Amino acid sequence: MAGRALVLGGGGVTGVAWELGILAGLAEAGIDLSNADLVVGTSAGSVVAAQITTGDSLGSLYERQLTGFGAEVTTRLRIGTILKLAWATVGTRDAQKGRARVGAMALAARTPPEGERRAIVAARLPVHEWPHRKVLITAVAADDGEFVAFDRESEAALVDAVGASCAVPGVWPPVTVNGRRYVDGGMRSPANVDLAAGYDRVVVLAPITRGFGRGTGVAAQVAALPKGTRAVVVAPDRAARTAIGRNVLDPAHRAPAARAGRRQADDLVKKVGAVWAS
Repeated sequence: MAGRALVLGGGGVTGVAWELGILAGLAEAGIDLSNADLVVGTSAGSVVAAQITTGDSLGSLYERQLTGFGAEVTTRLRIGTILKLAWATVGTRDAQKGRARVGAMALAARTPPEGERRAIVAARLPVHEWPHRKVLITAVAADDGEFVAFDRESEAALVDAVGASCAVPGVWPPVTVNGRRYVDGGMRSPANVDLAAGYDRVVVLAPITRGFGRGTGVAAQVAALPKGTRAVVVAPDRAARTAIGRNVLDPAHRAPAARAGRRQADDLVKKVGAVWAS
């Protein structure tokens, strides 16, 4: 399968901002990644995937990251939750079983009401209908750890698919889709690059590159793509990491993260262009 794939990884509200900064900066330089034949979105990347494929320009989406917090709520992924997630996913050789443990933890956690969270996710999306494009939004079933990739052919509404992909266990409630509850697609991999297998040119924007289990990190998944695939991974540089800060769920860092992404894009034109435009 020839074509170009854009893979957008997870990384909280600051990850959304940084990715949009990168995309806007590259577009200004003549490299429009939003015209990919396939867009894969995981967690924060699911928000960006929905935003860039449903009509708004990259410039306007970037500007929205600079104009205030909107409906966003400040929270954080606490160290205790991180340790529980790590234990659940690395404490077994059965990856799906580990994700099921994560799902059980998410279902038992005290979180805001699901409807309240849905309103926040809906406010992020300029359009609530699936685009007529090949877009995959990743999530994990809370009941048994099954990995799923929602698309326009599935029965999930776009808002619910994105909400599921962003449902950080222990922070936000699992999202109900057709009676089944789902959590963050990043519980399988921070970017799920393997969904781009078969496309000959792949660009990965990954605010977070390390996974919880063996073979789940971005580098490992890129290395496992079919022979002949031309791929490039973009992660935050030092200035972007400083702008993002330690709490990726803090909307106060959204504008600095977006600006840092846009500045970083200036250094990526040749590297990304060599894959995308060739």
